[in-house]
Amino acid sequence: MSIKLVAIDLDGTLLNPQHQISPAVKDAVIQASQKGVYVVLASGRPFSGIAPYLKELGLNTANNYCISNNGSVIHQASDGSHLVEVPLDFDDFQYFEELARNVGIHMHALADNTMFTANRHISHYTVMDAYLTNTPLVYCPVNEMDTSLAFTKFMMIDHPETLETGISYIPENVFDNYALTRTSPYFLEISNKAANKGAALQIICEKLGLTPDKVMSIGDQNNDIQMLQYASVSVAMENAAEPIRRMAKFVTTTNEEDGVAIAINKFINV
Repeated sequence: MSIKLVAIDLDGTLLNPQHQISPAVKDAVIQASQKGVYVVLASGRPFSGIAPYLKELGLNTANNYCISNNGSVIHQASDGSHLVEVPLDFDDFQYFEELARNVGIHMHALADNTMFTANRHISHYTVMDAYLTNTPLVYCPVNEMDTSLAFTKFMMIDHPETLETGISYIPENVFDNYALTRTSPYFLEISNKAANKGAALQIICEKLGLTPDKVMSIGDQNNDIQMLQYASVSVAMENAAEPIRRMAKFVTTTNEEDGVAIAINKFINV
């Protein structure tokens, strides 16, 4: 088996709990890249939250790609330009903003590498997410929003108990018409139904002339499922959710224990 592309999730996978790339992981990724293996960072974050790690790993070049917003956008890694995007529109925003208010959950929306919230009392989870992803945060009432905006994703965010209660009131048809993914106890991420990391990864592979038997994916959460299903070598972190560990072909160590380096060194840097 010869892996030609490895797709790697960021939070909980590539990054340790301090949101850093450990020296061992950095060395393994750079070594794989130098061997001619494409390294695709695939995250729920917007591009602004991926770009520093692309630069750190030397992946911010014209021949590399990355996936943001859970597969809503495929970017040219050198400058963040959109190659493919599967957005939500302003009608979608209005619907979910009203729904979030009705069920008592805070919400923010991502558009054009900016985080928008119509919540006058901004959730500290929104502030935390903006800080971690290097994304400008803007308070804007719904009636002042630019109706031409295309949104890459929405996030319902709140205390786990509040979020759990709010989710129970979401109409069943919403789950049929949109992609809703619980990516942490505090986040419910909402995307276009057609957007997921696996679909984005397939587009990249087809562009590069690669088939799934040449692909390895590494992840830890529900938004990584389709990406893991696409690849012939699916790797779950030991800190991954139990369903992710069960479906993966290989379970590496945790993101505190250089799990990505162990997986890359096992299947690529041999």
